[in-house]
Amino acid sequence: MKEPWDYYTVYVTFSSEEEAKQIAKEVITERLAACANIINGMESIYIWKDVMEESKETVCLFKTTKDKSETLMQRIKELHSYETPCIVLWPIVSGNPDYLDWVRNSL
Repeated sequence: MKEPWDYYTVYVTFSSEEEAKQIAKEVITERLAACANIINGMESIYIWKDVMEESKETVCLFKTTKDKSETLMQRIKELHSYETPCIVLWPIVSGNPDYLDWVRNSL
């Protein structure tokens, strides 16, 4: 088994649940992520181009390995509808070894 820090959760926000599902299916088919958890109904408040914005968004948490993480991030960026999508890589510092093995073996 790889070390836990060789795995990443990739946090991404999307404009809709449909977009999150479409991109999740694409990157999982391409074996860049083992799993995607889609959480609909997030409310975001932010400044965009000097204007306060409020919007409903969908969060997606992808599980991948360190080796695939940069390629996954670039692929999501290519497919994403936002000009500047939120794509943040979080290293996994600990986890169920059986689950982490499943992630690695799914890619």
